[in-house]
Amino acid sequence: MSRKQRPETSDEADLHGVIVVDKPTGISSAKAVAKVKRTLNAKKVGHAGTLDPFAQGVLVCCVNHATRLARFLLQGNKTYAATLKLGQETDTQDSTGSVVGVGNPAKLSEKTIESVFKQFVGSIEQLPPVYSALKHKGEPLYKLARRGQPLQKPPRRVQISNIHIREINLPFIWFEVTCSAGTYIRTLCADIGEALGCGGHLQALQRTESSGFTLKQAVTLKQLEQFTCAGDFAGLMINMADALHDMPEYVAEQHLIEKIRYGMVLTQKDLVSGHLADRITDSQSYIKIIDARNNLIAVLAYTQGKNRLNYCCVFN
Repeated sequence: MSRKQRPETSDEADLHGVIVVDKPTGISSAKAVAKVKRTLNAKKVGHAGTLDPFAQGVLVCCVNHATRLARFLLQGNKTYAATLKLGQETDTQDSTGSVVGVGNPAKLSEKTIESVFKQFVGSIEQLPPVYSALKHKGEPLYKLARRGQPLQKPPRRVQISNIHIREINLPFIWFEVTCSAGTYIRTLCADIGEALGCGGHLQALQRTESSGFTLKQAVTLKQLEQFTCAGDFAGLMINMADALHDMPEYVAEQHLIEKIRYGMVLTQKDLVSGHLADRITDSQSYIKIIDARNNLIAVLAYTQGKNRLNYCCVFN
């Protein structure tokens, strides 16, 4: 059945939520998002964390109103399955680049490798790669680098929560890593290769989890098209309230919902719930307001010591 002939069970443009896509290698995150948008006939689709074209795995796609939630999902931890190839440094720090240095990893022991990997667990500084989507005066760094004008951004502090080596078969090392948003796994591989004294680069990468969304929840672009043609795409959509699974929630009664929809001033007294206060431990936090049917009404910003709650976004 062609896309034009599929049964119309509901209007895709009225669907709001998150779809987890298993992005294939060979296409950019932007092209994957464009494919989701065309398949669902959605007004807007965005993603919550890019993947390089040669990488695959979890791409969190926010559909229609849920694009406003991307800012909250971008900061979540990521988990990757990566392949490090020792003995070759590349200008892009991955397998798509040109070799700029070689070394011999043959004499490295597993004990030495494990010891060096452990050095990268915790809070570390990374120099963002010159071949990256970071921008300088509005232009991506990779475009500058391709023109022979590489620009090095200052180091950034990132958090490596865990690294687990799955297999060593030199020159290849297969490992899993859980890290904070903004971590470059290819830079991690290059830094490990340098610390081992032989150089290295990222050979392959799969994101297995992003902000709590996993590969088990993901569908391929082809599967998404098949479900859509069959009229079953709605079942793939994660409710906006459920998508913010780590955010404290408050179930609002109708009078509070009306105050929110009219943009009235809100204070902590409007959220009379002791268990909610217990869940908010940070000095600054967000609170999702839902109704009795688990519809997302708004996201509010909470700051300790301040009585007033600030609006982040409100939904009809």
